[in-house]
Amino acid sequence: MLRTTSRGKPIVYLDTAASAQKPQAVLDAMTRFYETSNANIHRGVYQASEQATLAYDGARETLASFLGGVAPEEIVFVRGTTEAINLVAQSFLRPTLRPDDWVLVTEMEHHANIVPWQLAGARTVPVPVTDGGELDLDAARRLLSEGPRLLAVVHASNTLGTINPIAELAAMARNAGVPVLVDGAQAVGHLAVDLTTLGADFYCFSGHKLFGPTGVGVLWGRRELLEAMPPWQGGGDMIDHVSFERTTFAPVPHKFEAGTPDIAGVIGLDAAVHWLGAQDRTAIAAHEETLWRAGRELLDAVGGVVRLAVPDRNVGILTFTVDGAHPHDVASLLDQDGICVRAGHHCTQPLHRRLGLPATVRASIAPYTALADLEALAAGLRRVRQVFA
Repeated sequence: MLRTTSRGKPIVYLDTAASAQKPQAVLDAMTRFYETSNANIHRGVYQASEQATLAYDGARETLASFLGGVAPEEIVFVRGTTEAINLVAQSFLRPTLRPDDWVLVTEMEHHANIVPWQLAGARTVPVPVTDGGELDLDAARRLLSEGPRLLAVVHASNTLGTINPIAELAAMARNAGVPVLVDGAQAVGHLAVDLTTLGADFYCFSGHKLFGPTGVGVLWGRRELLEAMPPWQGGGDMIDHVSFERTTFAPVPHKFEAGTPDIAGVIGLDAAVHWLGAQDRTAIAAHEETLWRAGRELLDAVGGVVRLAVPDRNVGILTFTVDGAHPHDVASLLDQDGICVRAGHHCTQPLHRRLGLPATVRASIAPYTALADLEALAAGLRRVRQVFA
């Protein structure tokens, strides 16, 4: 956990939506790997390699259990949410794409759930967002009936914090014969995700937002879909037999994991999931809910701070603007007090256009957030208001 700035000031970290801080268990697991079993996997017959292989393959079992008890073979390790969506775009969508095919997304999507579909050659059509920060479900039902190739939807918005009704959307999509990909990057650190009942066909997230390391993430897909998809990268460890005439590929999930993976990252992600599983998640959710509501009140008490309208079901995100001040200036001034917030369009330019704003400031809450952090934010915003008065 970050403690102080380079200027020696205590850090108030309110940017977990961008990347979570790491528990000591994650740091210890990765250090232990590098110190005791730093070797490649699936290749060596010596002890260190076998230990690394057991740890890496064991993490797949951990993630399968964490996601509700899905099959371990349905867990594909990737670099993060972005790579997972690109994999599905290039391997699931692109091989059978027709000229007029389109993907149904939403106005609150992260760019990583828009651009890959366009790169694959599909148009993207959005489900509108209401003034209250929720999806227009009537519009979603109508658009699903018009024949998109895929519904790609965020589980929880990284800008609004909105928790979308994925099970309901997936049921709509299933009735329309449309497969569903869910971007779970913001959800898995806050919500219990059971993929055996959610109804999605693909689900993906990044380790660094789940208290794990950067550079590693998970794509879950229904086995029958993964088996029908061709590999999207070639190299070592994803093959069955190679000759100059023909190559055959390993079974899922290995055919999607070409080359040496981020072994330490996967081991760190395994440790993060074990750490989270040892916590009282009900108590954490109540803590975050209490802080989020307190944060709303604190921001509302600061004159000139305008919060974005969001529904009550939220993953602990407070997004706002300050009258007369650009969000980047707000974040820079807060940083002088050691307060870490995000400013900009948060990789959701279409949503910001919908809201009529070029940029916003975002503070996000985590299990390690305290009421004093939000009080410091409110005090910092008062000082910002004085500067721009």
